[in-house]
Amino acid sequence: MVETIEELDFSRKISKNELLGVLKQEASRIHMHDIMLASAYIQEDAKYMHAGYREEFIENFTKAFINRFKDIREDKGNYEGHINNKKFQEFLEVLNKQIKGSKLRSELYFLRLAKIVSIYTTFILEASIHPVGTSFPGGFKLKFENGVYLCPVKDKQMNTPGALCRFCVSKQDKSVE
Repeated sequence: MVETIEELDFSRKISKNELLGVLKQEASRIHMHDIMLASAYIQEDAKYMHAGYREEFIENFTKAFINRFKDIREDKGNYEGHINNKKFQEFLEVLNKQIKGSKLRSELYFLRLAKIVSIYTTFILEASIHPVGTSFPGGFKLKFENGVYLCPVKDKQMNTPGALCRFCVSKQDKSVE
């Protein structure tokens, strides 16, 4: 049985259920201390944000991050279909480049956890990478309306090298353009 993301065989179709099993294996190796270090990075990363926005961001993002991680561990769902191997490999390239470039220990822990969470969200749930309600500069928030995730910054981030926006199912919120 495949136990890590790196062991996946991209020469064949990978089912969502197989990927979920691998993510559960990866998640089982994450400890509370790792989550605490990742949370510390979220706080450190947000230190230059506007004060009012910063506190809300840290609280919402940390809560959503931890809840999503818990969801992975407890997910007993049966997911139809296969992942898009090409898109998944491109996604991993972006994430692995970020991990290799991490300078802080807390950043490394955050990126390792974010890798598991973002893969789960993007390829298993096919949901927005950022949680609904995530605030962005300008007071805009990610919304879910009529079965569509609406992101206020999607189009502006599509060509940002380290951004995962190009893989996210969210659509640009046209009311923000």
